[in-house]
Amino acid sequence: MAKAGLPAYVVSHPADQYYLTGFDGEDGVAVITRDRVYLITDGRFDEQADHEAPWARKIIRRKGIAEELTRLRRRHRWRKVGFQAEHLSVAQWRTFRKALRPARFVQARRIVRDLRLCKDEQEIAAIRRAVQVAEDAFRATVRQVRIGMTERQVAARLEYEMRRRGASAPSFEPIVAEGPRSSLPHARAGDRRIREGSVLLIDWGATVGHYRSDLTRVLFVRKIHPRFRRIYAAVLEAQRRAVAAVRAGTTTAAVDRAARSYLRSVGYGRQFTHSTGHGLGLDIHEAPGLGRRMPTPLQANMVVTIEPGVYEPGVGGVRIEDDVRVTADGAEVLSTLGKDLEDMVIRG
Repeated sequence: MAKAGLPAYVVSHPADQYYLTGFDGEDGVAVITRDRVYLITDGRFDEQADHEAPWARKIIRRKGIAEELTRLRRRHRWRKVGFQAEHLSVAQWRTFRKALRPARFVQARRIVRDLRLCKDEQEIAAIRRAVQVAEDAFRATVRQVRIGMTERQVAARLEYEMRRRGASAPSFEPIVAEGPRSSLPHARAGDRRIREGSVLLIDWGATVGHYRSDLTRVLFVRKIHPRFRRIYAAVLEAQRRAVAAVRAGTTTAAVDRAARSYLRSVGYGRQFTHSTGHGLGLDIHEAPGLGRRMPTPLQANMVVTIEPGVYEPGVGGVRIEDDVRVTADGAEVLSTLGKDLEDMVIRG
């Protein structure tokens, strides 16, 4: 903030607000100044704010947030206030800008994002727990998958198993896609039924202590078509190469290239339609992105996903995803689920 010449900074993104203050109420913003933190919320969260952020200067708004910003601007005579452009709607921006006049309301990019890039020990421990809950729930769910179940039923069972093991919520709505629908990277679980020979792509994660996990596995019901044997082997090798490329100092683009160049070499380059991974933490997608045009140097204790995939419309798709901690000399794979092809077959 000092480098940007900002005497005040309005933090509107809920995850950033929690990261800085510990407060996770549904209403409010944090206003960061050089010597204090204001937490503006409404009466529903009066007591909660005392418990979660007792050191912040609490302001219980009677009207809108804008009116409280006006009072703060007048009290401190700010001439410039920063805001999070990526987390503020146009309507909010207009209202806040008007409330803060004559102070300039300017974009303050990447301030909290850069703070959140590398995780501390407590954050990594929370992500480990989120991974463990997700994996244990997946194992329990797989044991209950039967021919005739729908995608939606599998997704519901998976979410139930995560919650009963301590998740406050899934990291996102679980993706369960059967057969040809598995070629849709972000398919929504529907009423398509599992049958013998089904390919079942499952992408899921658990939220534990506000931190998230994100995993993908592909199951085969009783048998595997030769075409999918080839695809699965290619994706598994691409993921292995990408994980091997991870270390502090390597760029995210280099990790993406390790997976993408291999898939291209075996004829699946055009079927890999997304980046190799993304950062993971309080948000399911956060910096850094692991894509072709994202040459960000990796740093120790970043946590990222590695998730190459191959998708053939009308046929199906394979994606294998694990959560990885960057270390000084390599990568620690936080997830422990097996991914050998034969282990992915449901025999029941």
